[in-house]
Amino acid sequence: MDLFQYDFMLRALVGALLIGLAAPALGIYLVQRRLALIGDGIGHVALTGVGAGLLLNRSPVLVAVLAATLGAVVIELVRAYGRTSGDLALALLFYGGIAGGVMLVGLSDASSGSLNAYLFGSLTTTSQGDLVTIGVLGAVLLVTMLVLRPALFAVCHDEEYARVSGLPVRALNLLIAVGTAVTVTIAMRAVGVLLISALMVVPVATAQQVTRGFRSTMAAAMALGLFAAGAGIFVAATADTAPGASVVLVAIGSFLVVALGAAGVRAVRRRGRSTGHAPVVEPAEHEVVLR
Repeated sequence: MDLFQYDFMLRALVGALLIGLAAPALGIYLVQRRLALIGDGIGHVALTGVGAGLLLNRSPVLVAVLAATLGAVVIELVRAYGRTSGDLALALLFYGGIAGGVMLVGLSDASSGSLNAYLFGSLTTTSQGDLVTIGVLGAVLLVTMLVLRPALFAVCHDEEYARVSGLPVRALNLLIAVGTAVTVTIAMRAVGVLLISALMVVPVATAQQVTRGFRSTMAAAMALGLFAAGAGIFVAATADTAPGASVVLVAIGSFLVVALGAAGVRAVRRRGRSTGHAPVVEPAEHEVVLR
């Protein structure tokens, strides 16, 4: 039986593909800045927003967007101006966000199932309105990350150089922070706040195994994100598993396969150079010869 004949499965597939494309486009900047875990911290803050929305009978997603955006801005300001280290600021968000979310959901009339839907994702319950929200915000995020790629790369690679070059470093840093908040909130229904960081980071880490330039890494990461999302939904549909967890496990499996394959290719090349007739040349000497 073809499960994709049902509307809810088609909506789940389209929503996962949109998130799988947009999340790595933002995640590559986080990896470049060594902030791979910021998605988890902001996700926990978003969970507090979900709890507040359920308690106040407001849209949980809308309140989560506001809470996540505020948390992202606070993280960036603490990182830039505060005396507290970035790791400590993330830890405070981790613990405070998850505790606040659990407490507020407990005070509301919502069931534990409502909390689990945001913790681990519930993509099969995505409505047409949710899909439109994911599509619009995902498209805006994707276009922004692609259009501003040179400036964002400069800021992530070397802030001092970007500042000397005249780029608005503070505004670009805040843009990345807000983009992370948007990514987390639109992906809550797909993979859950506890797993979204994996979808932003793992495809990028996989692409880095086989690419060198920033542009090629970004393109490969987006392609891998699409593959993980599509294959994960297929696995979830056929094996009756959680869609969010299936997507993340496919992404991690892809990383292991690519990493092992790349390591094997490098080992074969080293062995071929060491047993060949050509003399073995150290990299530094080789660069001198090329010059």
